[in-house]
Amino acid sequence: MSTINFIRSYFDDLKEIINKISRDDIGRVIQILDHARNDGRRVFIIGNGGSASTATHFACDLNKYTSVDGKKRFKAISLEDNIPLLTALVNDEGWDNAYSYQLENLMDDGDCLVAISVHGGTGKDKAALWSQNLLKAVKLVKSRGGKVVGLVGFDGGALREVSDASILVPIDSTPQVEGFHLVLTHLICSLIREQLLK
Repeated sequence: MSTINFIRSYFDDLKEIINKISRDDIGRVIQILDHARNDGRRVFIIGNGGSASTATHFACDLNKYTSVDGKKRFKAISLEDNIPLLTALVNDEGWDNAYSYQLENLMDDGDCLVAISVHGGTGKDKAALWSQNLLKAVKLVKSRGGKVVGLVGFDGGALREVSDASILVPIDSTPQVEGFHLVLTHLICSLIREQLLK
């Protein structure tokens, strides 16, 4: 495939995602996050690989971009950001406990978790190894009365099934899913900020 044709195909996939993605699901996610903000709940954000960088970026934007003078602000924490702690946990407790262990220390009952995963912990192929730490964290949060938001791709996997609200990027392409998850986090923050400025 030529360079021009590849670019055209990549952009065509983006248009298809935009046309297919559920606006109602986006609205439900925003509602859960905004309730967490308004209720003073913490919003923990987790992901593996490229989704870890999206988690960090999302926490930054929730804490900074949505902050409006005189309005309640988000308490967003990305559990990827303390590298010494994360590597100590991986070394001593195993990768599958890297997020649930931190939540045991930091979470109050009723807090919110955003889990970002391309495959959603489907359990097929290598996905079982990739995302079980996310699903373990989800189980802990739900057992303590918290809400879970999922950002997923492909078929959504187990994460979509156990989330209180999720947004599925409807394509079987890791680069497209990861890229569009960033679009979604920016959309969410922009809409929340717009509502708070009214």
